[in-house]
Amino acid sequence: MVSGPSGVGKDTLIKMLLKTTDGIYRSISATTRSPRPGEVDGSDYYFLSKEQFEQDILGGKFLEYAQYGPNYYGTPQEAVETRCLTGEDVLLEIEVQGAQEIKRKLPHAILVFLLPPSIEELERRLRNRGTDSEERILDRLSIAKKEIELVRLYDYKVVNSDINKAADELRCIVQAERLRVVN
Repeated sequence: MVSGPSGVGKDTLIKMLLKTTDGIYRSISATTRSPRPGEVDGSDYYFLSKEQFEQDILGGKFLEYAQYGPNYYGTPQEAVETRCLTGEDVLLEIEVQGAQEIKRKLPHAILVFLLPPSIEELERRLRNRGTDSEERILDRLSIAKKEIELVRLYDYKVVNSDINKAADELRCIVQAERLRVVN
């Protein structure tokens, strides 16, 4: 599971990992937020209405879900369980609360936290995206500070100050975990 504050580069690093490492299934999360330019429903996220998301919660269709700011995010349970049963590596991009919930359910899961080099750099990245209002940027920064305090709950941390170095470190974590002796 890969977590980190909004704007830290999770999507970019995961795409780089998937291009260089075979045998990983990227779980597609569901969300109630609006798609960003270029995002495709069913590929980047499953974009659901709030009403549909809440129906799926009641139907037990999520391995975990959480509200992040004004939007819901969740991990559809069926696809993850199916892939795990076949022995595939399953990669989840997930917020902190959801990662902890899944770790309780699946103790063998590996948690990686992506950190920005600084809060100032994170703010610069959020502003350069040009997708959020000033209020939303400040909200994301406030949430990021709280999330960063929880890095101690993770197995690994990767600082994304250089995208290629961070992608290589993420790939090394996957390779190391594949070589782990399981008793």
